[in-house]
Amino acid sequence: MQQLIKSSDRGYADHGWLKSFHSFSFADYYDPARMGFGALRVINEDRIAPGTGFGTHGHRDMEIISYVLSGELAHKDSMGNGETGAAAAGKATGVIRPGDVQRMSAGTGVLHSEFNHAKGAVTHFLQIWIQPDKRGITPSYEQKHFDADSKRGRLRLVAANDGAEGSVTINANARLYAGLFNGEETAELQLAQGRIAYVHLVRGSLNVNGQDLTAGDALQISETSLVNLKAGQDAEVLVFDLAA
Repeated sequence: MQQLIKSSDRGYADHGWLKSFHSFSFADYYDPARMGFGALRVINEDRIAPGTGFGTHGHRDMEIISYVLSGELAHKDSMGNGETGAAAAGKATGVIRPGDVQRMSAGTGVLHSEFNHAKGAVTHFLQIWIQPDKRGITPSYEQKHFDADSKRGRLRLVAANDGAEGSVTINANARLYAGLFNGEETAELQLAQGRIAYVHLVRGSLNVNGQDLTAGDALQISETSLVNLKAGQDAEVLVFDLAA
């Protein structure tokens, strides 16, 4: 079974400094039919104006992934990441750039901020929330870079509950793949029994299981064992492998 969610069907908020598309119910956007898919709870496509950002705010009991498409995102949190002298203290410097995948496990509670300090460039990124398998864990942070070559014409595992293949480790029964496809490049993902998939096209166009997607579209897949990607045109895609 497949369900196409068009980009135009997403929620939208324009706060001036922030323009955001919501794939699922979030903040003032509420649709009882769009409360998540499996453990996937949030995909927000955010554009942050130069010199602005999210001030310090809190999260708990959520796996939060940031995936930057253009510009830079400066992250600072109560665990010491992004603070002055963070690198010397063995913490992350907190600047997220295209190709980076940042994972923050909020657990028992964490405060953080995210800013675009550039004077003339918008930061375009995806904010993803996945519900954890276990509540009340100790907060933690991880950030890794996955270059374009590692995603070209294939699905590169970038986040998983076991940190396989050098991915970031999330505390959820989920696996996240990223891929770049153009022309003749194709890929398939085999789903195990009891698994579902959510395919979110970041940019370009792509055919997924016979369905044509354009930027911002998504395809929910259940009761089938295969995700087939082909006929991409400058496509960048995220594929979530989730428990049903």
